[in-house]
Amino acid sequence: MRPNRLRQLLKEGKPTLGTHLICPWPGLVEIVGQSGAFDYIEFVGEYAPWSLEQMDDWARAADLFPSMSSMMKVEEQAKGLVATRALDSGIQNLLFTDVRSAAEVRECVRIVRAETPQAGGTHGAGMRRAVGYVLGGGSQEWCDAMNDVVIAVMIEKKGAMEDLEAILAVEGVDMLQFGPTDYSISVGVPGQGRGEPVQAIQKKMVEMALKAGKHPRIEIGSYEQAKPWLDMGVRHFCIGWDVGILFGWCKQQGPAMRELLAKA
Repeated sequence: MRPNRLRQLLKEGKPTLGTHLICPWPGLVEIVGQSGAFDYIEFVGEYAPWSLEQMDDWARAADLFPSMSSMMKVEEQAKGLVATRALDSGIQNLLFTDVRSAAEVRECVRIVRAETPQAGGTHGAGMRRAVGYVLGGGSQEWCDAMNDVVIAVMIEKKGAMEDLEAILAVEGVDMLQFGPTDYSISVGVPGQGRGEPVQAIQKKMVEMALKAGKHPRIEIGSYEQAKPWLDMGVRHFCIGWDVGILFGWCKQQGPAMRELLAKA
């Protein structure tokens, strides 16, 4: 099993930079990898249509780039299945969504860790891609790799913010990310995630995470948005979404070309 670049950077106290892919086409993974610009790619599986075969192929593409790791965003309702299959496909790190309490976060950690007395997890051996199917299932190397998984959780529900102090104390949680859109829904102001009241809650989450020695991660659309968070002490970012980049290009280039055609 290959080294986990994201875990290595966290151990070394270095900043990390990822980007998002919603499209499951492995070619996009290769394009991002060939850029050499990112420490990891997050497959936003919560929003994407994908199959287990595509997950394996996505992880194969990521393996082509030793200096780049991978992450999957895991939806709430199927988290046990999706998390274990993602890890066993070779995706090395996980972002869990929609947690509401420290108890739910502890369950996310258990899903990841091997079912050893030391790790206390529920993840069992499997003849799957990450271990060469028949070569290393249930090996010590695999158990160690499950301990190295970077576990991130979304703080995007009213209950999670209310229980944040306890969540920050959960052993095994590495990163926390605020979700303003879902949070705005959970507190009864849907569509106001970018408004000042919700943004103030995000800043509070970041401050509490930093104080507790955890790593807050911020999603941004461009590097120009990073400075306020850098000034707060944030050093972990995930920037850009494939679908957002495509939409922005269409909205900019299409009308501009239409204008030229109208004048021709």
